[in-house]
Amino acid sequence: MLYEFAVNYNHKSAAADTAYRHQRSRFAASALGLTPAVPSTIVKADSHTKGDAAKAMTASPVYFTDLRTTIENNLAAKTARLLKRAGLAGLVKRADLTAIKLHFGEAGNTAFIRPVLIRYIVEAVVQLGAKPFLTDASTLYRGQRSDAVAHVVQAHRHGFDCFGAGAPVIIADGLKGNDTRIIPFRGRHFRRLFFASAVISADSIVNVSHFKGHELTGFGGALKNLGMGCAARQGKMKQHATISPHVDTGLCIGCGRCRAICPAGAIRLARKKASIQPDACIGCAECITACAPGAIAINWNDDTRLFQEKMIEYAAGLQRAKQGRILHVNFLIQISPACDCYGHADRPIVPDIGIAASADPVALDQASADLVNAQPGCPGSALTRNTAPGEDKFAGLYPDVAWGHQLDYARKLGAGQRSYTLVRV
Repeated sequence: MLYEFAVNYNHKSAAADTAYRHQRSRFAASALGLTPAVPSTIVKADSHTKGDAAKAMTASPVYFTDLRTTIENNLAAKTARLLKRAGLAGLVKRADLTAIKLHFGEAGNTAFIRPVLIRYIVEAVVQLGAKPFLTDASTLYRGQRSDAVAHVVQAHRHGFDCFGAGAPVIIADGLKGNDTRIIPFRGRHFRRLFFASAVISADSIVNVSHFKGHELTGFGGALKNLGMGCAARQGKMKQHATISPHVDTGLCIGCGRCRAICPAGAIRLARKKASIQPDACIGCAECITACAPGAIAINWNDDTRLFQEKMIEYAAGLQRAKQGRILHVNFLIQISPACDCYGHADRPIVPDIGIAASADPVALDQASADLVNAQPGCPGSALTRNTAPGEDKFAGLYPDVAWGHQLDYARKLGAGQRSYTLVRV
């Protein structure tokens, strides 16, 4: 049986945000069967009242399937049905080169989406006659995913290849993270957006995100995977840093490799120590990965609201560029307290929930947050407050991060809306 319920949201104030957050979590809990259903908000899909129909018309549909399975209705079948209901066939066309954008997980991390689950999405794309490829862009920081060679090796180690996930891996921004396409944009912070080339060149995109906590945005979902994950290294740098990278002279060995690789000629070498000229720096971050002793580092933003706005401008720019050709899928499984970029994965903060999909990334992330907040916290996890069903789990993890800001700013930029209708498939 398929059910729908509508959650309408209009941001007015912090107090209103808190009230609506509790209301949305209660609605999400009802859909999951955690509390008695609210009759005015949950209706059969084929028997809307006039009021329910009006709510559904003004809200974006978010399709959801839980993790309960049977022999006849296993997770592969449920995922295929979810993608069909979410409109995959209308977004992916025959002969498309379709980017399956995901996170392969840092070495040591175990919370990333399992390759077999990605394979279900790959198979659905193949059945439409398209050619899927698995992709992500190089990281800004030094690690196992900072260049294409190391990144592909890491992906293969975690089982992402033609055998495990059913499609080849192509790193979207090229060998050294500088294969970039620029999109014009009129935002509060940016006039040009620097994206990984293969993401822009792809005919269609399935944006697959592991929904979890994040120390800068409260949570990481479809919008973060879109805005930060699809940005080329220069784009990542512009989102993260307010000024150019800095050199730790105690670690600098004066090798000159950074100066040789700098495309802007912004690095000087004096007395065997490098220095970066902020006025000349273009923020490409190539010096960070080129520095063997790790002496060059990022100047991180301190303002999480500023970071969220920059990230959302990238997400809105890509959503606009690929409008009608992109589907977003959030896996609410092994919901860890922090990003998959860490070399470890802490205990999940709530029980596993399911999979959600939508063409609207704002509504999808809002619904995903509500579904998480409707859950009880897992004892013994990093979540030590706001553990009751209906309480804000992400505020419990990161009380200084106003995670609703990213959603409200995305709505203002036209990337989607926070009001949604949850459709249980």
